[in-house]
Amino acid sequence: MNEQKVKNKLYTDEKLDTSVFKCPNCAGESKFSIKDQKMKCLYCGSLFDIDNDEFVEERDLNELLTNGEVWTEAEVYQCKSCGAKEILDNQEMSAFCPFCGTNNVIKLEELPGLKPQGVAPFKITKRRSSEIAVEWAKKKKYAPKDFKKSVKAENINGIYNPIFTFDADTQSSYYGQLGKNYKTYRIVNGRQISEVKTKYFNISGNQNLKFDDLLIQASDIVPKEDIRKIEPFPTNNAPEYKSEYLRGYSASTYSKSGQTCWNECKLEIKSRIEKSILKKYMYDVKVFLNVKTTFLNEKYKFVLVPIWVGHYKYKNKLYNFYINGDNGNISGKTPISALKVFFTVLGILALIAGMFALFLLT
Repeated sequence: MNEQKVKNKLYTDEKLDTSVFKCPNCAGESKFSIKDQKMKCLYCGSLFDIDNDEFVEERDLNELLTNGEVWTEAEVYQCKSCGAKEILDNQEMSAFCPFCGTNNVIKLEELPGLKPQGVAPFKITKRRSSEIAVEWAKKKKYAPKDFKKSVKAENINGIYNPIFTFDADTQSSYYGQLGKNYKTYRIVNGRQISEVKTKYFNISGNQNLKFDDLLIQASDIVPKEDIRKIEPFPTNNAPEYKSEYLRGYSASTYSKSGQTCWNECKLEIKSRIEKSILKKYMYDVKVFLNVKTTFLNEKYKFVLVPIWVGHYKYKNKLYNFYINGDNGNISGKTPISALKVFFTVLGILALIAGMFALFLLT
């Protein structure tokens, strides 16, 4: 195989000369087996190891912000219905879009861009993901009864989702003003009246924090709130990228640049720094807080993490769910019974009315 020459390339890359990994015993197609964590022949069942004893390492952030490389190992397909772009290992996998369930998938000529440094292999099997999805749906309080009685997890596909993780040491100086509420009392027309007043005070100081493996999703195809709910992913001990792990699955392409993801991460870091500063003080009101932060030792990783994507179907409408392929955490949507919501709201209003009536009587 020849080394692919790409301008501003960070790593060497080899273009695959075949779309399948052949079994050394029978030359049949082999795919990654979650149960065995090895490659498995689809014909004779032979197992063989993936030649990979290296783990992904952090790299200097400047490499990501100033360079790039083209990932040429696989082909890109796009769903014409929902716009999802995927890296697929063979045409069989492109029959249905894993996000919207349609078969309106076409091949694109474009290449997916930056090559992943690491990949966290699937640990949860497809069968177990189906069980998790059904168990979770049946526990949803406001889902319709007929839905929960016959719920099925459909069109489940394994997707490797692209993420950046960032490390940084931070040194911050800050100043601001906070306020603490207190009560005062005075007598008006023979009645004691309470008033809330605020005593303001100035704050200043330094705050040094370290951040490790902050996850920023490089694609918006899986909702951010769902990714947060199914975290964490094993990015600290993920193996170096080997295309064998993708055999039998697909990988979503990234849609946000490294710079965009780093900017998003810095906002998250600044928010966490501010929260850590405010935790030092007893206060009720924040007037202002100015924080100046210096970033040191910034590192990054670009890793593919495993997600099972599927949907429930109810009254001709699809409801997507997402399952962490490493730990089984699940998030997503299910149908909601308007009647259940109505009676819940009615009960809350009745409770509020009862408490108000009790207050008037006392």
